[in-house]
Amino acid sequence: MTEVIDETVPDVPLAFVSNSYLDELTSGIRSRPIPWDGYKTADLINKDELDLLKKVDKQSPEQLRIVLQREEEKYTELYANLLEKLNRVDTVQYILVLVNDMLSDNEQRVTFFHKLSEKDVELPYRIFLNLFKVEDEFVPLMSSKILTLLIVSAPKALPFDLDEFFRWITLKLKSNNTNVYDLAVQILASTLRIPSYRTKLWEVSQAVDTLVNLLKVRNPTPQMQYQIIFCFWLLTFEREVSLEFNKKYDLIPTLINIAKAAIKEKIIRVIIGTFRNLVEKAPEANLPAMLVARLLNFCENLSSRKWTDKEIVEDIDFLKERLQENFHSLTTFDEYASEITSGMLQWSPPHESDQFWRQNVAKLNEKDHELVRILARLLSQSSDNAVLSIAAHDLGQYVKYYPSGKKFLQEIGAKQRIMELMTHDDPEVRYRALIAVQKYMTHAWV
Repeated sequence: MTEVIDETVPDVPLAFVSNSYLDELTSGIRSRPIPWDGYKTADLINKDELDLLKKVDKQSPEQLRIVLQREEEKYTELYANLLEKLNRVDTVQYILVLVNDMLSDNEQRVTFFHKLSEKDVELPYRIFLNLFKVEDEFVPLMSSKILTLLIVSAPKALPFDLDEFFRWITLKLKSNNTNVYDLAVQILASTLRIPSYRTKLWEVSQAVDTLVNLLKVRNPTPQMQYQIIFCFWLLTFEREVSLEFNKKYDLIPTLINIAKAAIKEKIIRVIIGTFRNLVEKAPEANLPAMLVARLLNFCENLSSRKWTDKEIVEDIDFLKERLQENFHSLTTFDEYASEITSGMLQWSPPHESDQFWRQNVAKLNEKDHELVRILARLLSQSSDNAVLSIAAHDLGQYVKYYPSGKKFLQEIGAKQRIMELMTHDDPEVRYRALIAVQKYMTHAWV
């Protein structure tokens, strides 16, 4: 998969935002009468503006195209002026429909909107950002669609903080209305095609968290799965993102499970493309977690299938090769550390091997007790009974073979948490916690 869609290709839109719900609202607004003559009588518009409006009011797409081709710049200035000076919601809705019609017919007309910045550097963006505050369902949504096109086609640095735009989109991602968060995801997919905007989104509080929640919790449709993962694919072209992506969200196993269940090839393709990015941009952060999640086995299975897309075959082969190389270079402790870091604990041989713990226990103290802290965090945050059992067991092994570590576990609250687990609902968790406490009590706490 290539990094960014080539905007010189004529059949690829600058921004692809297609939403049937917004289309339905648009159709209803387009059919409403607007009292333009009354606006003229009230001196809210002048005669020239009235004449221009009557030429496009309630016209067919063909007639609109003819009118606009003659006076594109005039209509751009007209719509911008009206959106800034008129306040009635139904009128603002209608003008936004006219703007959308103008740009949908020929998105290259966006250049006329950018030309407005010659008179005011905050234009055209200020117009549509201000409309986000309007107490109406349609106005902010249509404004966001139009603003997306303006942002991705910007000929120079944006004159406003993109964080403001991304924070608004994040709120829409949290909507209970499927149509609204579908629009928000599409907007992100369009915006993230621009490399410099990716780290911007990554740094916006709760933005990617909310996108991840949509994928993991909301049970999205296959099409929505694809759109969300397409955003991840774009984000992971940035090393800064790829370094933290799985560590922060534990998405590698989630994506593997989605790919295993996927019927549509495009979902598997975008997942494999995301994995390739993670390996190319930050192999040290992602290859171990991929091995723990058994991505190598899954790639071998994918290799036996027939694919219509040659790029997916190349990506699968690339992943297989890199995973195989990494697999052979891993030591037993590396495998253990990768498993702990991934958070996907399972009863692999190192956990119950006394020889492993005698030889490697001191390594758990490296990097400021990183692995010990992860085990303690899993004890506090995980709802998986197997993870709780294994984490309690491993901390018991840690103090058995490194008694000096007891004080540190007490300081970070791990001792208290294990004692709490002695009353857990699950019998296996209770048993492992009890055994761990017995190991702690072999020597007095210091």
